Amino acid sequence: MQTAEPSGVLAHVGENVRRYRAAAGLSQVSLADRSGVSRRTILKLEAGEANISLTGLDHLADALGVTFVDLVAAPSARRANINELAWRGSRPESVAMLLASVPATSEAQLWTWTLGAGDRYDAEPDPAGWSEMILVTDGAVRVEQESGSTDLGIGDHLAFPTAQRYAYVNSGRRIARFVRVVVS
Repeated sequence: MQTAEPSGVLAHVGENVRRYRAAAGLSQVSLADRSGVSRRTILKLEAGEANISLTGLDHLADALGVTFVDLVAAPSARRANINELAWRGSRPESVAMLLASVPATSEAQLWTWTLGAGDRYDAEPDPAGWSEMILVTDGAVRVEQESGSTDLGIGDHLAFPTAQRYAYVNSGRRIARFVRVVVS
């Protein structure tokens, strides 16, 4: 998280590190020893005053026995809709947003999809515990699920369990493109 300005995610990190550290019964010194992150950085993180690299967050999460997402997301955030700025580069247009997270036990697959105007993909239910995350990069996609439909435009994302019938639909007049991550 290389940013000079305070961000919501930095406040979440500080609060979450403090909460998970206390729950684990660790002092700042023992967390520093376990993670390889300096005690001073941990102190500043917990106060909402320090920046830390994404790798440093990974080390803290591992030392605390939690996930990266557990540290950066707002405690009340739904994992399917996190929307947190996790990194900012030196140029204003250089940013990384953590959009969503789903549990995984086996593997994750990254796909690019293109649907022509009026085309659709109908999926059979996957085994329980499988999920998908999609991000629309061009056009518009409707995701039809047993629980209802969601219309997505450019830049919109959706994370959902796939142990149900679902479909990707391009009801528009132009090509739709999206990135799809299948998690099992």
